[in-house]
Amino acid sequence: MTSRKNPAALWQHIPADIQQRLHLCLDHVVTERSQRDGSVVFFRADDVAVPGRKLARLVDIFSKHQVPLTLAVVPAWLTESRWQWLVELCGGDHSLWCWIQHGWRHHNHEPQGRRLEFGPSRSFSRKRKDLQTGFQRLSRLLGDAFTPAFTPPWNRCDSETLQALKQLGYQALSRNLGAQPPAPVALTEYPVGVDLHTRKEKDGESGWQNFFRELRESIGKGFCGIMIHHQRMNDGAFDFLELLLSELKRRNLPRLVHVGTLLKEGYVAEN
Repeated sequence: MTSRKNPAALWQHIPADIQQRLHLCLDHVVTERSQRDGSVVFFRADDVAVPGRKLARLVDIFSKHQVPLTLAVVPAWLTESRWQWLVELCGGDHSLWCWIQHGWRHHNHEPQGRRLEFGPSRSFSRKRKDLQTGFQRLSRLLGDAFTPAFTPPWNRCDSETLQALKQLGYQALSRNLGAQPPAPVALTEYPVGVDLHTRKEKDGESGWQNFFRELRESIGKGFCGIMIHHQRMNDGAFDFLELLLSELKRRNLPRLVHVGTLLKEGYVAEN
């Protein structure tokens, strides 16, 4: 499983004027975008499967604000008892939650360089088998709650993996904005352009400046995917997430959705 690292630099110290800065960012970009055709925002929570206090707190915040959430589940981590815990945690409003596949074991197979679970160091048949095993496991445990969409660990995979996804009947893909190689036509891509918790800036102010730039640019383009890692969150990160959801909800624009809704609508993201 992924290691629990310290929260990113921006969560070590949250500026006193953070609410005003968020207001200015959203007021500007939402007003500008509403003069055209509005924007779509979705939140994707990665590394889901294992019960815990932070995951429960995350789900509670989205439930409280009635904001849809896409949960990317690592199939090898999920058991029947863990799935039942998640079902009970999320309650009866199934319209808020979308469950997609996040790799197979979230394990790096590359001997050097960037981490990939589905990269060039493994054969096509091995990667395809892992994808299929994960798909079958989630289909069995989740039933109709499973949406056939895939997000690769670390937001990257190779071209062979993309072809295997197409062959196996996946309908959507979610990686970083601008990720390469490009997805096949059969896979609708819903990228994330805003990273809340795995940022690498050395100082908090640089992190905040880059975060607001990502948020402003993504909403301004009309499609904004926001990535969450609950294991990397502290109290400040949870408090800011609640503020962000509240401010987005209060404005009515942009439209808040999850990947399942986008797929049903046949929505094509603006990149």
